[in-house]
Formats: sequence, structure tokens, C-alpha cells
Amino acid sequence: MPLSNSNSASPAAAASTDPRSPALRVAVLADSDTRWKWGALTARRLTSGDDRAATPPARISGLLLRGRATPTARQLAEVGDVGISTDRVREVTAVEFLHTVREEGYDVVVLALVGGAVQAMLHGLAALRLPARPVVVTGYVGVVYEKLTDGLLLRHGADIVLANSRHDAERFRAVYEGVGADASAVTEAALPFLGGAPYRSEPGRDTLVFAAQPSVPESRADRTYLLRRLAEHARLHPGREVLLKLRSKPGEHTTHIEEHPYQRLAERLPGGLPPNLRLVYGHMGEVLDRTDLLVTVSSTAALEALHRRIPTAVLTDLGVRETLGNHHFTGSGLLTSFDALDSGDRPRPDPAWLAGQGVAADGGYATAYDTARARVTALLDRGRLPDPAPYYTPATAPGYLPGILARHHLAPDGHPLPGATAVRETGRVRGAVREAVRGAARGAYRHGVQRVAPVVRRMGEL
Repeated sequence: MPLSNSNSASPAAAASTDPRSPALRVAVLADSDTRWKWGALTARRLTSGDDRAATPPARISGLLLRGRATPTARQLAEVGDVGISTDRVREVTAVEFLHTVREEGYDVVVLALVGGAVQAMLHGLAALRLPARPVVVTGYVGVVYEKLTDGLLLRHGADIVLANSRHDAERFRAVYEGVGADASAVTEAALPFLGGAPYRSEPGRDTLVFAAQPSVPESRADRTYLLRRLAEHARLHPGREVLLKLRSKPGEHTTHIEEHPYQRLAERLPGGLPPNLRLVYGHMGEVLDRTDLLVTVSSTAALEALHRRIPTAVLTDLGVRETLGNHHFTGSGLLTSFDALDSGDRPRPDPAWLAGQGVAADGGYATAYDTARARVTALLDRGRLPDPAPYYTPATAPGYLPGILARHHLAPDGHPLPGATAVRETGRVRGAVREAVRGAARGAYRHGVQRVAPVVRRMGEL
């Protein structure tokens, strides 16, 4: 049902009874393709309860925070249907975003950002001193396997910090309470992009999908090893279709930097790729529609597959380590190796582990966002909300917070630094020049990451 941040005593109730009531105004600010997917779908689940609704009861605006991982048009298209047309998505700086919030009067803002950017936006919103500020929602795009405390404290101050599972909710509250911070914002929900038809095998189909990750593993040697084992597996099973599902093309960035793209490693693989091993892109949900076994190191795609009851395997070949993120699957029953997969092993997930991870393969997913929606409604019903009060302040973290804010051109008090502009340049010529310069800068940065940096490191090892 539509919600509304009107001046009535119960805006949510008014919206549910008055068909003329204005739709909820929601802004999603994201800084990468995966966070855009999480943020946009979270906004829909928070406002409609059904991401397939024919007419979403909210006006959702898409904003992309300018940076190294700002998604391309192709990446946005591959995210799939999130209910927001890509021609209604625009790029902004942090200061421009704050200016937009002040001008547009949003009811809800979803911050689908890295922790430091969330912290900067919270201080920026507090500095606006709005007469009626939006409800601020944030969370994590997938499995939280590193920087748990750091990431959570950077998100503290949001009205709602979404946890993707009961397991995460318990961990989040423990961190906040452990440092003496208010933990009431932690709200259990689920990954917003779970869904799709339950798995059914089809006669004559035998498809293994390896879900690649941009930065796990990180080294060329480890990534080459996985590619080699995947090729060997394909040769051992010539009747099996083996797909290497890639997140991005060379030169594109996602949430993490991909220094050694599998595409380039495949070009140098001795013997090349067997004919039944292909590199594929596209929406993960569509790839899972034809998957009979999902293999990964620690991708969130494993949770998507488990939600659909697709056989899933998490590799131990490179160890079970925090840096790989596969330690998260300890106790899942999914840990296995290429040797075992080559011989026909199929892991069976542990039901107790699944129950704590929010995959909701038992059908409980339909109600996973009920609590979060109720909290949004309750916050809107309160009228004017107090300004965000993050755990980090210039008094509690004077050696940490100013640097985080400065990266987004904000002063320690959350106000824009001198020279930071909140108004986008206008004019076709100036806009075209700026886009060309920005594109060249991104290209140079990506070339440095993927070409120059590895050479410098090798020279340093001589």
C-alpha cells in the first residue's frame, strides 16, 4: 500500500484509504552495479511488498554516486528489472545528492553505498537541518565476511540498518551494543533479489555455472588455477555445459576492483578453453534458470541458488579463509573441492544452517520484509524525525571521521567544503566536455589498475 509523509497524524493510514493520496517519494543512492540492484529492489520491497506489482505504489528516483565504480549503461541493463527505467537514473556527487534531497523532499532515502559514503551522507543530511527529513535506510548487498565492525559503525545513524538474515541481525546488534551504540535500527529482512522458480532438472540438460567474483580470489595465480580447473572439469565431462558467469567486461568496475579479468586470463590459458566451456554475462537470475549446479568461492549467487533449491557447491581448493569469504559457509554442508566435483560429488545443504541465513527456501520469503515495512510506516507516522546521530562524531573519532567526510567534499560538521558545488553544470557543450574528461580519467584509472600496477609489482619483486 502506498505510504505518504503528509502532515496528518497517520500518513501511512491516509494513503491506504485515500486513492488520491500522493505516492511515497523514495530516492535510491548507489555507488556500484550490485549496490544499485540491492538498493532499487530494497526500495520496492519496502514500499510495495511485491516487486512484481503492476503499479508500484511509490515514485522511486535513481541516483548514482559518482566514483570509480559508477556503473555503465550496460551494467545497469544487466542488473535486470528493478522497476526503475535506466533513463530515469542520473549521476550525482555527494554534494549534489544532498542538494537534491533538500529540493525534492523525499520520504525515504535508501543508501546503497560503501560504509564511508553512508557515514558521509548521514552527516550531510544532519547538517541540512531539514524541517522534515526522510527516513534513512541502509544495509549490505550480500554476505558480510570482512570489516564487520568498521562497516557497521560507519552505517550507524541510519534509521534502519537492514540485516539479510537472523544470523546477521544478531551479529549487528552485538557490535553496536558492544561499543555502547544504539542497536534499535538493526532490522532483520532478507536479500531483496532472491526469487525465481524452484529448481527442476530437465532431461538432456546438464549445466554447471561458476559464479566469478571481481576480487575473490585476488591474485593472478589463484584465478588462473580456478580457470584451469574449470577447463579440466569441462574436458572430463564433455557432455556438460560449463559456464563461467562474469560480472563485468574488462575496463568496467563493480563494487570491487578486478585487477585480473578472467577474460584476459582465458586468452593466455595453455590449450585454450574447451568447446563446452563458455564465458557468459547477463542477469544472474536468468542464468540460474538453466543451472543444474552452481559453483563459487563465496559469491552471493550461492544464496540465490540455495533459495531456489539449486544444487550448490562452495570451493575449498584455495583454503577456507576469511579473505576469501568462504568461511561464512562453515557448517553449511556446501564446502567441497574440484576433485570431489570432478568425481560427481554434490554437496547437500544443512537445513539448520539455511534457516539462519535468510534464504527462506521454505516459503517464508514472502514475509521477510514485513517488519522493515512496518518500521518505515511507524517512522513516517512520527512526523519530524530528529537529525541523524551517527556513532562517529568530530568528538568521538577526530582522527578518522574528517578524512571520510573530506573524500566526499564535506567538512567535519557535514557542510560542503568551500568550492564544492551543489548545482550541476548546464549546457550541452560544457556537459559533453565534462563527461569526456571524466571518461578519460576513468579509463586511465582502470588502465593503471589492470595494466600498469601489476607490472610495477612484478618489477618490485625482481
